[in-house]
Amino acid sequence: MSTAETSTPAPRAPRLGSVRWISRYGTLVAFLALIAFNVFVTPNFLSWQTLSLNLTQVAAIVIVATGMTLVIATGGIDLSVGSLMAIAGALAPMIFLGSILPMPSPALGVALALVAPVVAAAALGWFNGMLITRYRIQPIVATLVLFIAGRGIAQVLTNGNLQVFRNEAFQFIALGRIFGIPTQVAIMALVVGLAAFVIRRTGLGRQIIAVGGNEQAARLAGIPSVRVKRLVYVISGALAGVAGLIVVARNSASDANLVGLGMELDAIAAVAVGGTLLTGGRANVLGTLLGALVIQLVRYTLLANGVPDAAALVVKAALIIAAVYIQQQAERA
Repeated sequence: MSTAETSTPAPRAPRLGSVRWISRYGTLVAFLALIAFNVFVTPNFLSWQTLSLNLTQVAAIVIVATGMTLVIATGGIDLSVGSLMAIAGALAPMIFLGSILPMPSPALGVALALVAPVVAAAALGWFNGMLITRYRIQPIVATLVLFIAGRGIAQVLTNGNLQVFRNEAFQFIALGRIFGIPTQVAIMALVVGLAAFVIRRTGLGRQIIAVGGNEQAARLAGIPSVRVKRLVYVISGALAGVAGLIVVARNSASDANLVGLGMELDAIAAVAVGGTLLTGGRANVLGTLLGALVIQLVRYTLLANGVPDAAALVVKAALIIAAVYIQQQAERA
């Protein structure tokens, strides 16, 4: 049989092209499809009240997931974010209520309550980074330390008691409005915008991607990989602290047993659905925002149409599996 007559396998280009297209635009398509479905099926979906509800429900998740995106981009993971939220959420009321030290003025107490817990959470993030970079502990194990111990620290700080409070100045971070926009939504937008700018427009962003893509090559190129990895864990910790303040301010109470519970899973889900590779070397901050909105809209759609909340957990798991599968197929392509 001549060479010209030898059969050749059919080209895979169309299939690979569709996989890449789904990987790049699938989350956006899902988001638009959910909006279209709700516009026609869910009553009052286009009202400002519904928009505000969904954005405030997702704000803390997006803030934590933004930090998680940077960590995952370096090839790491941060399981401690929920516990760091609990610690920050426990510290804040203790400060402005004077449980730690009497405050000379209410304004000083509120100012310290908005700053000190975030600094503490950032310091614990640095601790995570040190375990990973200095002692070469795998990120999932290193951050598991504070995942377990961090919530215990929060419970010890509060003696396991619920802290109920009412402080309008402190609670402005969650319940206030800036030009009609909920403060927590404005903070979310600021965090996402700054992170997207850093990743796309700064040398630090390029270093984060380089470290996640090939850490050894990054070091040989002169990139301070240890400093970069520690920094992203500090940022992740700080953002978890901010989210913890928002959650307790919104609830007018701090419960060390519940604040941030399961947040690490929600953040990782948002990152995965948003298109950031869980193996590192890529960061899509705007995709993380979109992924969190898709997950929130799925939950809202199910609840608004009489489906039990437990079904949303199953759908969330399915979304994660689909996102990871599409990522794998796109990488093989």
